[in-house]
Order: sequence, then structure tokens, then C-alpha cells
Amino acid sequence: MIYSMTGYGKSVLQLPTKKITIELKSLNSKNLDLNARMPSIYREKELAIRKSLADKLVRGKVDFSIFVETTAEDTSTQINTPVVKQYISQLKAIANTDDAKLLEMAVKFPDALNTVREEIDDNEWQAISKGIDLAIEDLLKHRLNEGKVLEKDFNNRIKSIDKILDDVIKMDPERVEGVRERLKKGVAELREKYDENRFEQELVYYIEKFDITEEKVRLKNHLNYFIESINSKDSNGKKLGFISQEMGREINTIGSKSNYAAMQQLVVQMKDELEKIKEQLLNVL
Repeated sequence: MIYSMTGYGKSVLQLPTKKITIELKSLNSKNLDLNARMPSIYREKELAIRKSLADKLVRGKVDFSIFVETTAEDTSTQINTPVVKQYISQLKAIANTDDAKLLEMAVKFPDALNTVREEIDDNEWQAISKGIDLAIEDLLKHRLNEGKVLEKDFNNRIKSIDKILDDVIKMDPERVEGVRERLKKGVAELREKYDENRFEQELVYYIEKFDITEEKVRLKNHLNYFIESINSKDSNGKKLGFISQEMGREINTIGSKSNYAAMQQLVVQMKDELEKIKEQLLNVL
């Protein structure tokens, strides 16, 4: 089971006086890169929110937002009545106009309005906390669905590399014989006498230098280990990345040792599949 780092989660809460929307967006990143946006009233809870997100989301570039929409008559701004009355009294002394006009002027003066700082209600915060959990759960479901798509792609590409490797294994005897014949032909063209036994010894030594048996076995093991890791309970993109690097080393070594055009073409095909795997691994949690 693997999770993608790409996902979207959302929850909507309808409280007595406000509608609260919580959104989470996640993209791939080497580490956790968290950006939180919320009204100032909830800032005191930001550390707790960040910890909860870090514990459950682990990695990714995450945007967290809380949007508040007032749905009832509820305001934290109140008229400073004594101050406004004093302003009106002073205005009457210098302006000949009706009281409504004087009131309109007075409320625009300094200190005419008081803004009362809101405090977080415990019940409201409990509801928001549950809403955050629901948004996280929604995002994780999205990540899992994206992960299933990646898993299917990985399985297909690993099978493709495995099939090409089987072709390499089948071709290896032909490659070795081809190398042997080229060397014999090259020596024959020299038209020089040589010790047949000594030549065979040198030929065996030369061919052994280009032997790819160990690389074939290790690459098979890496392919199997990659599939096992995908099917494990944990999603570990970094681990899969390490395995893919080891796969790349073995494929490159086979290519450098092959000394055979037909086999090198197969190596290029394996490299192409592996590069596509590496690109997709950047999205795995």
C-alpha cells in the first residue's frame, strides 16, 4: 500500500452564528512544508493544529485554511455611546443640521466604535477540531486513491523491466559466443602464430571480466524487493527511491559490460522504464 503526497480534503461546519469551511491541499515535497491561513481568533491554536497535521500527513507541501462566514447577526463592534453623545453635543454648537446628520458624522470620529476581542468558545473549538480531523481524513482518502493509481503503474513497469531482463538472460550465451568469435577473428587476422591453450586461457579471463551473472541476480532481487515494499503496510517513498537507485546501478553495469549492441538496446529500454518509475516516486509519501 502506498500513498501519494497529492491530495485534497475539505469539511464544512454549520455553527449557530457562522459557517466554517476547512480546506487542505497537498503536493509533493521532500519534507513537510506547511502553510496555515486562518482568522486571528484561532491563531492561539495554530501550534496544536500544526502538530496534528504533521503527525498525520508526515510529508508534502500542505496548504491549510480556515474560512469563516457569518450567518447571523453577530458583531464584535459596539458603539461607544458616551463618546458619541459628546461628539454630537460639540457638533451642535458649531453645525446647524438635524440629529441624524450629526450622528452620521459623530460615528466616524476616533473612539466612536469599540471592537471587542472575540474569545474562542470551547464548544466551537471542539467542533472545529473535529472538522480538521474530517478534512485530514478526506485528504488521506484522496492520497490513498492516488497511491493506488501509482501502484498500478509501478507494478506494470517493474514487470516490464523483469521481462526485458529475462530477454537479457536468454541473450547472454549468444553475447558471450559473439565476443569469443570476434576475438578469434581479430587474432586470426593478425596472421601470427599463437599458443592455442594460452589463447583460450586469456579468452576465458577476458570473458569473465564482462560476466553479468551477479548483476542479473541482484537486479532480480531488487525488482522483487520493490514489489514487496509496495505491498507492505507502510508507504515509504524514500525507501522505494533507494531501491530504484540500486536497480539503476545494476542496469548501468549490465550496459557497460554487455559489449553487445543487441543487449545494449535492451538496457536502454530498462533505463527508460526505470526513469519513469523515479519520476513517479517523487509523488509517493
